Amino acid sequence: MVAKILSCAVLGIEARKVEVEINIQRGTIPAFNIIGLPDPAIRESRDRIKFAIKNSGFEFPHGKITVNLAPAGIRKVGSAFDLPIAVSILSASGIIKKDISSEYVVCGELSLDGRLREIKGALPVAVDLRENKIANLILPERNMVEVSGVSGMNIYGFGHLRELVSFLKGEIEKVPQNKKSSSSKGKQNYRIDFRDVKGQEHVKRGMEIAASGGHNILLIGPPGSGKSMLAKRLPTILSEMTKDEILETSKIHSVAGLLSPKKGLIINRPFRNPHHTISDAAFVGGGTNPMPGEISLAHNGILFLDEFPEFKRNVLELLRQPMEDGKIRISRVQTTNVYPCRFMLVAAMNPCPCGYFTDPKKECHCTPYQIQRYLSRISGPLLDRIDMHLSVPRLNYDELSQRRKGDPSEIMRKRVNATRKLQETRYRNEPLLFNAHLESKDIEKYCSIDKEAEELLKMAILELGISARAYDKILKVARTIADLEEKETIEAGHISEAISYRSLDRDFWMT
Repeated sequence: MVAKILSCAVLGIEARKVEVEINIQRGTIPAFNIIGLPDPAIRESRDRIKFAIKNSGFEFPHGKITVNLAPAGIRKVGSAFDLPIAVSILSASGIIKKDISSEYVVCGELSLDGRLREIKGALPVAVDLRENKIANLILPERNMVEVSGVSGMNIYGFGHLRELVSFLKGEIEKVPQNKKSSSSKGKQNYRIDFRDVKGQEHVKRGMEIAASGGHNILLIGPPGSGKSMLAKRLPTILSEMTKDEILETSKIHSVAGLLSPKKGLIINRPFRNPHHTISDAAFVGGGTNPMPGEISLAHNGILFLDEFPEFKRNVLELLRQPMEDGKIRISRVQTTNVYPCRFMLVAAMNPCPCGYFTDPKKECHCTPYQIQRYLSRISGPLLDRIDMHLSVPRLNYDELSQRRKGDPSEIMRKRVNATRKLQETRYRNEPLLFNAHLESKDIEKYCSIDKEAEELLKMAILELGISARAYDKILKVARTIADLEEKETIEAGHISEAISYRSLDRDFWMT
């Protein structure tokens, strides 16, 4: 007997429908085969499914069972096909007499005793089915918080195979659980604050500009000057995420299996802080079955790279294309996955191997060759892609002993949110979110400067020898500075401040 049920495979952060077809041939030597390009986790599911059915009180059919996952050209990965295969077997055996082949989409992993375990990628599945106007989705109960924000369809959560079979047979009723309140409401209260940082007012100003325009920044200074402390407080002033950003960020974390079954959607911008020993695949994504890497997990948030030159050079060079395109394409023989990675890069580094090259109090013992070799770990093209270079000097006694002062994160965040709303209004007809995302044609359209500012910029290009990309970065940062002052035209003061944040370009710094 043949039975069929719908399920889904996740490719990148998008879902594709998969038909789970079952044929049971009785009176032959017992066998259980799964075809249709399954990965090892799916092939191993045969014993899980068999014992889950038996331990749930149902008879497992005797004979040759053939499972086909169609279309066969798509590689199927993970354990989410356990439940649809089990339901198809029970349907083909006559235990479930109702035809559910087109009514429900089923995804879930089974334990040996018949309990349903959570799966990765439930959120992309729910979003894709809603967009394709498919009404009913069945998932494990532990995935329900994750998909609670997906409205416009019925999502049912079950804890055990017996409960699901009773529902499909019409013996019990079940209310769609995503009709409950969404878990995306609320806001995290940060325990840290920019008010905790003594001194460094110019750095705080630069970080507020970076947060307002989504600019990449490099913090450079001696050990103990507060680089990491400042970077970890940057999320406290970032603008609130939009609904689309929340959904897209949560989809990436869902595919990676990082969504909390209690908290649900990601409502605060991510802050990822990988160690400098990280591998290529863990950084940008990959593996035998490609998964998102740190740069994708930082999408719509911050990627903080402490001890920047200590990262392997080939790992850092992998940043170049994603920083420009906002996405990473991971190709394998049988599939190509695309993951978004529009992050804000925050890097921190010492000025030399010993760390004291720019310190007025401690002598640097590094030779010019050692300093140059240390800095050469960061290529010029990568340095060009960083909008702002902020010098973080060591604090003196007076600065350390004074009471904390300066604006708290809450006040800074209000200014950042106001600037963000201004950009939303300006770019409402463009596929842009921040000033940092402006392309060359957009710069000509939105970065109008007065004559004095133009002369100052021309002088800076001649004196500093900056690249064409650095020229664009200066204009983008100046646009953000002007936005903070609610001015439409970029003035000389805005250009001057933006240029000051490029003073650590390699050629200029080493002269």
